[in-house]
Amino acid sequence: MKIISNPGFLCLFFCLLGFLGNSPVDAAVKKYQFDVKMMNISRLCNAKPIVTVNGMFPGPTIYAREGDRVIINVTNYVQYNMSIHWHGLKQYRNGWADGPAYITQCPMQTGQSYVYDFNVTGQRGTLWWHAHILWLRATVYGAIVLLPQKGTPYPFPQTHQETNIILGEWWNKDVETVVNQANQLGAPPQMSDAHTINGKPGPLFPCSEKHTFVVEVEAGKTYLLRVINAALNDELFFGIAGHDLTVVEIDAVYTKPFTTKAILLGPGQTTNVLVKTDRSPNRYFMSASPFMDAPVPGDNKTVTAILQYKGVPNTVLPILPTLPLPNDTSFALDYNKKLKSLNTPKFPALVPLKVDRRMFYTIGLGINACPTCVNGTTLAASINNITFIMPKTALLKAHYSKIPGVFRTDFPDRPSKPFNYTGVPLTANLGTSTGTRLSRVKFNTTIELVLQDTNLLTVESHPFHLHGYNFFVVGTGVGNFDPKTDPAKFNLVDPPERNTVGVPTGGWAAIRWRADNPGVWFMHCHLEVHTMWGLKMAFVVENGDTPELSVLPPPKDYPSC
Repeated sequence: MKIISNPGFLCLFFCLLGFLGNSPVDAAVKKYQFDVKMMNISRLCNAKPIVTVNGMFPGPTIYAREGDRVIINVTNYVQYNMSIHWHGLKQYRNGWADGPAYITQCPMQTGQSYVYDFNVTGQRGTLWWHAHILWLRATVYGAIVLLPQKGTPYPFPQTHQETNIILGEWWNKDVETVVNQANQLGAPPQMSDAHTINGKPGPLFPCSEKHTFVVEVEAGKTYLLRVINAALNDELFFGIAGHDLTVVEIDAVYTKPFTTKAILLGPGQTTNVLVKTDRSPNRYFMSASPFMDAPVPGDNKTVTAILQYKGVPNTVLPILPTLPLPNDTSFALDYNKKLKSLNTPKFPALVPLKVDRRMFYTIGLGINACPTCVNGTTLAASINNITFIMPKTALLKAHYSKIPGVFRTDFPDRPSKPFNYTGVPLTANLGTSTGTRLSRVKFNTTIELVLQDTNLLTVESHPFHLHGYNFFVVGTGVGNFDPKTDPAKFNLVDPPERNTVGVPTGGWAAIRWRADNPGVWFMHCHLEVHTMWGLKMAFVVENGDTPELSVLPPPKDYPSC
């Protein structure tokens, strides 16, 4: 497979060749230098400076094998504070390398460096990294490719070649300026001006013929596409004209393969698909467009890239795929029901069957007083009616060093007042309580958490991401969760295992996991606008009984606030 328009591809290609050629001893440590710096870039007839890593947009791909140690030295040369999250890596006992600003670390200030040093243990597949402060992940993101241990094949047919497909969003204006203006109004920021594939909007957007990602393929082969949704606020459908996609992995966990015309990814999610180039040689659009089935303003922009069979001239107009409609709820629900863990002896689905602690979290929007806002109020978001307030000191540091007064550990396991969560829209009494409240969990506790959407202001779909863990999505449904009848329908045999779950619009999702990773672990909606409004919380997982089951000491270069 030939990548025609991917800057930096040659560098990555030869880096990967060198990496694949290393002996197992050499391959044990992978070192990267990330320089965070500004770069001028032009998209949609507009030029502006953006924050990048190493002057690349998207940033460099991290390649490692299961079992490797990865050392990434990040140096911040921009005017913003910076932290980077390695999304989906479990960081066992090592929250210091997780990255969310003011949760596990203080951010790097201008001129500072920090080394993210972590092991890849028991994980292989596609993950990604991104800035985890402000809205800087709009341009600071890239792929993580975790290859299996040497000599271990994929549990699906061998592919001719692989490529990354990173879905993103683009604003013509400076993103932080857009967000600050919205916060002054107490309103949502303006929607992005385009979606992108590997940083390029494609020819359906103005001035974008040259900003189109193109993959050249040979007929009669099978290719692996590693698809990542790095968009800030949009769930996205993805498909290729004339070609089926066979899903083989989600969030770096192998699945039972199934074939579909399109896939659906919430922000933060990844999906690996196999594509057979068995159609007549031509140029085919690869497209992504938003899924939004809530009664709120939507973004219906379609980004395109091109799958081009070898020998077909560039003058041939590509064929456009038919993706699901933006509000196709039935496709979304059916697609997610097809996702099942592989659950083989080599890749078992270790679903907790006995539950030690049950939690029920409501997800809602609200309106709070804001004396500094133009309208005197601001939109808010909450879990169990609590809008999370970010601390001034990193929570993990406060927990480890027993610094008092930074957070409380009284986050409730259920809302204080039950109500008809998904009934008629609730538009009165929309104030939320605020605080830096965490949930304390004993080591090795098995947890079942039901995430329930509500009709406070409006129902909406929410992609929820838990740091430090994978979890099993044992059930989902539309309407109010019924604790008497719904658990009987749970899949406890081969449910999908992932790190980010889509809570259906006006519905619920039930997840289970074992709290065997000590530290402070963030859980939040991966729609950046909702995270900004406070749709987040964190778990404090206590140490186990031995030093080997306890949080590691912080590194010497750990940033201070």
